[in-house]
Amino acid sequence: MSRGKVIITGGCGYIGSHTSVELIKNKFDVVIFDDLSNSKEFIMDRIYQIAGVKPAFEKVDLSNPIEADRAYYKHSDAHSIINFAAFKAVGESVEKPILYYKNNLYTLINSIEAQKKYGIKNFIFSSSATVYGNPNRLPITESFQTKRAFSPYGNSKKIAEEILEDFSKAYPEFKTISLRYFNPIGAHESGLIGELPNGIPNNLLPYVTQCAAGVLKELQVFGNDYNTKDGTPIRDYVHVVDLAKAHVKALERLLSGNMKENYDVYNLGTGKGVTVMDIINTFEKVTKEKINYRITKRRAGDVQALFASAEKAKNNLGWEATLSLENMIETSWNWEKTFRDM
Repeated sequence: MSRGKVIITGGCGYIGSHTSVELIKNKFDVVIFDDLSNSKEFIMDRIYQIAGVKPAFEKVDLSNPIEADRAYYKHSDAHSIINFAAFKAVGESVEKPILYYKNNLYTLINSIEAQKKYGIKNFIFSSSATVYGNPNRLPITESFQTKRAFSPYGNSKKIAEEILEDFSKAYPEFKTISLRYFNPIGAHESGLIGELPNGIPNNLLPYVTQCAAGVLKELQVFGNDYNTKDGTPIRDYVHVVDLAKAHVKALERLLSGNMKENYDVYNLGTGKGVTVMDIINTFEKVTKEKINYRITKRRAGDVQALFASAEKAKNNLGWEATLSLENMIETSWNWEKTFRDM
């Protein structure tokens, strides 16, 4: 029996595609909205191969209010929206800040305006640990004050959260959860879906896998003079499948009627810090592939260490990360090889 319709914006993207699979497995009817500017339509077939159901699909630019309204009107029988639609390249956002603010914020605003117009009661927002800036202590809890992010991309997430919080105060009949990701990596165990960056990757593990595959010549490690066990920065890496399952748990929380407030936030991470060299060494151990890397100077804006406390998600959502770093690396490498062999 169906548990109702859920609209996934940016559903052909990295986290959106994995979340679509998990929602289908949990008997939700999935509709994907995507403009395919940072994703590929063949991912729809891959979701079908994994989950046995092909989601409905609307090619739509949600930053365009007319297109957005038309798509939401067509699927106004949905009870929930999960919003992944956003540009996400940190470096590009520094070079093109207005592009990022226009796309990421207009997409959100047009979506919540449609939500209000058509009475779609539940909203999950794909946020980021960048909203914490450079915290004064670790691990990071949801009680930490948010700060001006280091990039327009990160700042668009902070502003979006503020918009959603204000919207929730003004319209208490609508419920929202913002999920603050730490560092998503890994891929589906099938090798059919995974991270597919346009151009040179911005994130560490896709850069590592592309170096191992011979697509890129060298990995630059930005600094080895941090106050960590090996001098390289620490991050909290979490498997994308664990993240996808967290969205199902958050949706069930929204639908349960058990939320104390109609707006809430959750960290999604493992609670464990991993250095850049840990990633390289574990990759070489798991895959038996050597990585050509070079130590360079620190990169502007990088912080020494970021890792989460995910106790709130464990206590309120019944979610915690379970997949290991080895599994994250193994599935990422499997996806890289599978994709290159297509």
